[in-house]
Amino acid sequence: MRILIAEDDPSIAAGILYALKTLNHFAVDLVSDGARADGVLHDDVYDLLILDLGLPKLDGFQVLQRLRSRNAGLPVIIMSARGGDEDKVRGLDLGADDYIVKPFGVRELEARVRALLRRTVNCASGQISRAGLCFDMTSRTATLDGRALNLSAREAAVLEVLMREFGRVVRKERLIEQLYSYDETPGVNAIEVFIHRLRKKLALAPVEVRTFYGVGYQLDHREIA
Repeated sequence: MRILIAEDDPSIAAGILYALKTLNHFAVDLVSDGARADGVLHDDVYDLLILDLGLPKLDGFQVLQRLRSRNAGLPVIIMSARGGDEDKVRGLDLGADDYIVKPFGVRELEARVRALLRRTVNCASGQISRAGLCFDMTSRTATLDGRALNLSAREAAVLEVLMREFGRVVRKERLIEQLYSYDETPGVNAIEVFIHRLRKKLALAPVEVRTFYGVGYQLDHREIA
């Protein structure tokens, strides 16, 4: 999962960044003004936007309005010290999916993020299951026939993307976008390493990861020889 935070208060931004990136292992990018947010949203692909209203250059309402004018269905959580009904109604009417009033607890924001991401994949239980393989989006853990798989945070992120796109080929570039923030530089063969490790851990599973050279990877039912 790749998340963009648009927040100009360094202390608030740092707390959210720590919670989502360090504790929950999401790929998270941070911008501190509305013009930058608008540009990044135009050029890059994200799974969620956490948007402050009081941004310089372009305020949060303007960023949201421009985003929706491009017919972008990106889920958006507004966070703001403005707790009045007028601002909440305006934000939701412009296309926000949720509105949280500052100050708020980080755990509440984490829960709202998880709930919204579950809705975007039509998974009310918070779990994705395919042929005995189950991925829990809340704990970010996986089991195979009820037995826990020992996955690193990056391996879990790769598996989540492949399970969400089960049966479809996922471009290598998309996996990189989902795993790394734009200030991180992955190793040349980082994705190949994670795929290799996943294959070993799924060796006894009824599903397999296939490579489409020059294109990407696919998780699908294992072919019977």
